Amino acid sequence: QSYCIRLQHDMYFLTSNSQLNEQVVDKIILQLNRVYPQILSNEEAEKFRNPKASLHTRLSDLLKHLHKSGERHCQEFYRALQINAEHLYNDLPSRKILKTTDPTVIDTDKEKCMLNDRGPVFFLSCFSAAAAFALFWYCCDSDTKVLGRARRILGFSPIIIGRHVRKICMLYLEDLSRN
Repeated sequence: QSYCIRLQHDMYFLTSNSQLNEQVVDKIILQLNRVYPQILSNEEAEKFRNPKASLHTRLSDLLKHLHKSGERHCQEFYRALQINAEHLYNDLPSRKILKTTDPTVIDTDKEKCMLNDRGPVFFLSCFSAAAAFALFWYCCDSDTKVLGRARRILGFSPIIIGRHVRKICMLYLEDLSRN
């Protein structure tokens, strides 16, 4: 984002939030005037440092003036804000947007929890289908050796499937072995 657009987004935050006190605003104005005299002339600096006007009014006028002046003026304001009030600079809404919209950063918290986007129901349905297919394949073979193995497996599985289901399966297997 350009600095002018960022300043436009941050203007309400900077003027409404009372974290910018008079000393910090004066330091920013002096830095813009002394270090970068092409950004604020002496007359403009005196106008924005006028103690007769309220801090809110002076700050609003300063931000509007910088926004109208162009990209470099807004960039130097952000630099002065970072030097003089770093805690406030880090809390700016435009900084939070810049931190969260970096497409190259992978959110590791989401990556740890999310293996795929389908969820546990999909896993259970796939597992059930695979288990049913394997059981069907195993039990429908006409080889008697397979039926004996299936009987052993079902005989030792009262915990996995209920006793009533196990009895029905065993009766079915015995009926198949007779035929």
